[in-house]
Parts: sequence; C-alpha cells; structure tokens
Amino acid sequence: MPGTFRTYGKVIALTSPVLPVVSFLGRLPTAMCQLGSLLLVAETSGSLATAGLVGGALAAGQTAGGPLLGRVADRHGQRTVVLVAALVNAVAVAALVFAALDHVGTLPLALIGALAGASVPQVGPMARTRSVAIARRNGADERIVGAVLSFEGTLDEVSFVLGPALVGLAAALAHPAAALLVAAGLLAVCGTWFALHPTASRVRPASRQASSVRTSLPRAVYALRTAMVLQGAMFGASQAGITALTGRLGQPEQAGLVYAAMGVMSAAAGLAMAAVPARITLTARWRAATAALVVLSVPLLFVRSLWALYAVVVVLGVAYAPHLITIFGLTERIVPENRLAESMAFLTSGIVGGQALALALSGRLAEGSGAPAAFAVAVGAATLCTVLAWSTSPAPKAPAPRPAAATPPGSVRSA
Repeated sequence: MPGTFRTYGKVIALTSPVLPVVSFLGRLPTAMCQLGSLLLVAETSGSLATAGLVGGALAAGQTAGGPLLGRVADRHGQRTVVLVAALVNAVAVAALVFAALDHVGTLPLALIGALAGASVPQVGPMARTRSVAIARRNGADERIVGAVLSFEGTLDEVSFVLGPALVGLAAALAHPAAALLVAAGLLAVCGTWFALHPTASRVRPASRQASSVRTSLPRAVYALRTAMVLQGAMFGASQAGITALTGRLGQPEQAGLVYAAMGVMSAAAGLAMAAVPARITLTARWRAATAALVVLSVPLLFVRSLWALYAVVVVLGVAYAPHLITIFGLTERIVPENRLAESMAFLTSGIVGGQALALALSGRLAEGSGAPAAFAVAVGAATLCTVLAWSTSPAPKAPAPRPAAATPPGSVRSA
C-alpha cells in the first residue's frame, strides 16, 4: 500500500496538484447536466416525455460532438479547443436553464440541449490524454502510465457519483435550475482554467508532428469502443433496474444512494489498480474484468430486497472501474499518438451513448416486466463484453523514440 501511495504521488507530481483539482471540477458539470436537464424540464414543462426528449438530445449531442472535439485537439492542441468549448458549453447550459424557466417549446429546448451536449469540453478525455503525454515525455515506465489512467478513471467515477448527488440536493433544497447554473459557472471558470493551464502546451508538439496525415487505426480499437458502449449500456440498464426495484419496494429515494454506493466501490477499485503487478498484461486484465462483470452481475436477476440490492451492486462496482481503466489503457497502447485525444473522447462518448440507449430500452422493459428485465440487459451487455475481450488481442503500437532530453517529473508546477 505505501508503494501505491508513492506511485500516485509521482502521478500528481507530473502536472502539479492543482491540475487534478481543476480537471475534476471541470468534468463535474458533465455528470450534473444529464440528470439536471431531466429534472429541470420535467418540472417546468410538466411533461416527462419532453424531459426525455431534451435529455436524449443532450446525450446525442455529446456522443457525436466528443470525438470531433478530440480530433480537433489532436490536430491543433488542447488550449484553444477546450477554451472555446468550455465557454460555449457554459452559455448553452445557462441558455437551457432560462429557456426552460421561460417555458419555450419542445423543439427549441431540444436544440439547445443538443448544443449543450455537443459542446461539452471533454475535460476528462483531455486530462487523460494530457497526463499520459506528459508521463511519456518524462520517460515514465508502464507502471506510472497505468497509475495515471487509474487516477483519471477514479476522478471520472467520483464525478459521476457526486454530480447527480449535487443535482438531487439542489432540487430538494431549491430548484434544479440552481444545479445547472452552478454547472455553467464551473464550466466557465474551471474549464477555462484547465484550458489555460501550462500543461496544455505539453501535448502540442506531438499533435503537430502528423497533423496533416490521418493515421489509420488498428481494428482492435473498434472492439474497445464497442466494449465501452456496452459498459455504458450496463450503467443505463443498472440505473433503470435500481430505480424500478426501489420504486416497487416503496423506497424510490434510495435509488440514488444505491447507485452512489456502487460508484464509490468502483472508484476505490480504480485506485487499487495501481497495485496490480506489471507482469499481468492489459489484455489479461481486460479478460478478467469482463469475466467478473458477468459473474457479479448475474445476482442482480435474483435480488428482491433493498439490502440485497445494496450488497450486490457494491460488489459489482468492484469490476466496473478496472474494466474502464483497462480499456483506456489498451487504447493508449495501440492508437497513434496523433489520434489519442480523439480516441479517448470516443470512449467517453461511447459510455454516454450506450447509457442513454440502454436506459430508454431497459426503462420500458422494467415498466412492463419489472426490474429483472432491466437487469437482464446489463447481464447481456456484460456477456458481450466478455466475448469481445476473449476474441480480441490488441497489439501495442511501435514505441516512439525517446526525446533526447526529457523534462524531469514535477517540473510543471505553475497553476
């Protein structure tokens, strides 16, 4: 354990302690806006159908826009791309709030929602790409690079637990609009700060080397992207099943807490990934994680009480973050450097798209056949992940030549 703490200390020293804080606050609005928009539009319009349409437009915008922003960042560097996206996103989220409060029509709300989704600045994928690039340029070994991915994955997990909780708290104490206005403020301040942080310039030279050449991707990349969509489907189906079961048990207020408990355990498992011995390859980790997803998700089909639900989802959370982190790690290993931000954004967008589609499908199944039908979608997605993992063998890219004079770790200290 002390060795793991020292490893994470080296990870934080690569960029300075300020950057993880700023990047965490900058990615928090992404976790707040999906639920926040649903609650806001449902309350102001009185229509769950309208709320679902706006939420779907937001998810579709993010699914389509994320990879495009990543591609532009690969070609031109992160600073300008993230800065413009963060400011546009802040304005779009604020506009969604005021439009909803003004009771505008469904179509304008959906269009604003799509813009709010498409302009998400992708702070999570950009931070992951930036930190990995800095680690590589400093000559870090694979253990440090793996710890970088574990750390970033944990920040994602915590944000997706804390974000909806903040929205729920704001809705209970004031109004869903308050949560979205806070999100817009975080986007404007922390998104700008992240864009202008000195580390942003550290990924530019690598992006420019092949900016005029569109390097092809290995076929294994598409298997990894599909696996991430399926992981998102597990999230959406689990959320629908948890909501349906807690509602049937007469305790709907427990749904958020159950989902948060799963997220907390997943975050803890993500941090523990830095302690996995280097001799265990990423492919082996991927296959083990998918097998765990299947074994640990099957008990969801037989849960009938609240405490059993808590126990099953907390144990299931142990497999979530290792699967996500390993896919990010495999992607970093096999994609060309000049397409890394795009590829990382594709993975994050895949989670969003898979979650939205599965939530819509499994929500309908849960209404007609109960929570087990929704949980069956999660088990099916886990099974398909396993098939992908055992039928794919991602080959690492050729190592890039090490720079003649690497910058010592911890040299980027300004914030």
